[in-house]
Amino acid sequence: MSETRITLPQWDELAGLPDEALPLLPTALLIARDEYPQLDPAEYDRVLQAHADHLRVEVDAIGEWPLKVAAINNHLFNEVGYSGDNDEYYDPRNSYLNEVFERRLGNPISLALVQIEVSRRLGLPLEGISFPGHFLVRLPVEDGVLIMDPFNGGRPLGVDELRERARSNLGGETPDDNVLAQILDPAPHRAILMRMLRNLHGVYAERGEWDRAARSADRILKLAPEQADAVRDRGLAYLQLQHLAGARADLARYLKMEPDAADAISIRERLVELGGERPRLH
Repeated sequence: MSETRITLPQWDELAGLPDEALPLLPTALLIARDEYPQLDPAEYDRVLQAHADHLRVEVDAIGEWPLKVAAINNHLFNEVGYSGDNDEYYDPRNSYLNEVFERRLGNPISLALVQIEVSRRLGLPLEGISFPGHFLVRLPVEDGVLIMDPFNGGRPLGVDELRERARSNLGGETPDDNVLAQILDPAPHRAILMRMLRNLHGVYAERGEWDRAARSADRILKLAPEQADAVRDRGLAYLQLQHLAGARADLARYLKMEPDAADAISIRERLVELGGERPRLH
């Protein structure tokens, strides 16, 4: 096998890239390098390539795609031992790919990324699904799509279970066929990476680690500058850090972007306290 080469992108170039040109693995490793500055991306690219090389003869000898992906799942989740971290689900290490490779533990989206990368290197067009509550993956098959749960060993999911999972995250409403089909649409790379960052923001905000919460929101804006919720989240984190100029700018921008948001009144009150907006008379 030839020496692995992988180049991480620059944060400032990502917003201008179309979804299809946004590199999934390099950008996920770029997210991890924020927390682990000495991270060597080639090391983890080699880990993925070793998984693929180990499987190649076996997978190439299998004809049907569902059986190919079953062999991949068996290797990753049973032989190598990747698994969902049920004990410390909200540990931020579960969102950083270098830690996922080292610990063999992750959350649904990081495990999906490992599964996707290995499968694609073996010729299978595995895709992510931004399913409500729990990230999934999908593989096109002759009679539709095969939906799998990477957090639970790549277990296939049937329609009834998918409806029930969606219902519990949609206010009790059971999705019909059209709604379920929309939910199961493939997630673009940008959406996957933003969901990783939102997970990190949520963990760090819950822990009161406001510098990291601000960084996570800022990185979302590097991917998609017009994400109003990330503007608000960064502004609120800046407020906790006493970076008042930054908080004032972000919260004012959020209100301009979303003047009728459900939290607009509370955000406006905070902005008034910062001296960034005069109270309105009604």
